[in-house]
Amino acid sequence: MKIATTMDYAATPEEVFAVLSDQAFQEAKCAATAAIRYSAAVKANGGGATITTERILPADGLPDFARSMVGETLKVVETQTWGAPAADGSRSGTVEMSVAGVPVALNGTLALAPGGAGTVEKLDAELKAKVPLIGGKIEKAAAPPIEEAIDIEAATVKEWLAR
Repeated sequence: MKIATTMDYAATPEEVFAVLSDQAFQEAKCAATAAIRYSAAVKANGGGATITTERILPADGLPDFARSMVGETLKVVETQTWGAPAADGSRSGTVEMSVAGVPVALNGTLALAPGGAGTVEKLDAELKAKVPLIGGKIEKAAAPPIEEAIDIEAATVKEWLAR
């Protein structure tokens, strides 16, 4: 299942990346997504960064068939790997997300570029549930919480940029 979105920020790509690669921001993002417990790590690498978050989330919003597979909570690990900036401040990266103990993963690309109100961030990803017969059903159940988390992250970025 395709998950793609575009977010507009009233700041330069450098300013947006500074927020995204701030460990305190990553922790705030995790807290904003109603994580029961979370951790975040940011490692700089050659002008880019690798950002890893681990969240324990309540599974109570999932349909019964999905909750029976994961239990009362979900352990979600997300890794964003960003490259160095181009001359105009744009940069690209990848995102990987997995749910512990469940064959569900999201893999895709990220991009920051000048545009819109200042910067446009694009996510283009594929959500896959490798479960015979019910994989599509799981993907449809998993997509709304993922899309909600993306919206929460964008709103949190805007709050941090407004500081």
